[in-house]
Amino acid sequence: MKQVLPDNPPKALPLPGGAFLDFSRPRVMAIVNCTPDSFYVPCRTPGPEDALRRALEAEAGGADIVDFGAEASGPGSIYIDEQEEIRRLMPALRLFRRESSLPVSIDTRKAPVARAALDEGADIINDISALRDPGMIPLCAERGAAVVVMHGEGLGFASRRGAGDFVAELRNFLLEAVRRAEAGGIPKEKIILDPGFGFGKSTEENLLLLARLAEIRFGDYPLLVGLSRKRFIGGLTRRDAEDRLAGTLAANAAALMKGADIIRVHDAAPAADLAAVAGALRYVEREYAGE
Repeated sequence: MKQVLPDNPPKALPLPGGAFLDFSRPRVMAIVNCTPDSFYVPCRTPGPEDALRRALEAEAGGADIVDFGAEASGPGSIYIDEQEEIRRLMPALRLFRRESSLPVSIDTRKAPVARAALDEGADIINDISALRDPGMIPLCAERGAAVVVMHGEGLGFASRRGAGDFVAELRNFLLEAVRRAEAGGIPKEKIILDPGFGFGKSTEENLLLLARLAEIRFGDYPLLVGLSRKRFIGGLTRRDAEDRLAGTLAANAAALMKGADIIRVHDAAPAADLAAVAGALRYVEREYAGE
């Protein structure tokens, strides 16, 4: 059987406060949406206290990172300006920071929102636009923030015009995004890759990307996947977003065995159980790969 896991896990990720997030085992990033229009209704948190409750429940369930977001990015979502995003996000982040020291990620593509969040103790900027805001790279470099660079919707593939290999194109896109980040002063060890499952990709492309996920990894950058309750899982299972947990767990299991280091999820407790089992199996595979 061909080994698909990297020989060694990525190096530990340094966080702004001096802590490190190591990848000796898979990590779980819990989604907390401070939005009224998340595609997954149970994840909507109408007020900061609701967001705090959800974040603390995720931590108790085994989440390693909490990812706060205030602008929905799913199908049919509406763009909001930076002032509204900050208004939605900051009260929840402040409340959580008073209660927990767990690493915090902020799902935003706007540098002013990232700055406000870093001022409140955020550690990671999770940018679906791959750091396109001109102010994002200098800000994260200056503040020592870790970053997630993702291949997002609207970025396109040449293969859709009849040329090339879309997995190779996606890998090259991420490689170029990493080069831009490092050239702008973000250290290599603070960068996480995300291939952007679901963003502008067909069911067939999502499945091919999952099957070939090991090809997306380069260097020793940690690899994050966001598969939770995505529309393509609904297409495969014929289930609405509220009933896609089993399909999500299956997809995340496949991703972890293909080398993913972080799974971004709506359901922290079952994902943590999955990560524990997959992590143990990965350890055994590495230990006995040569026998």
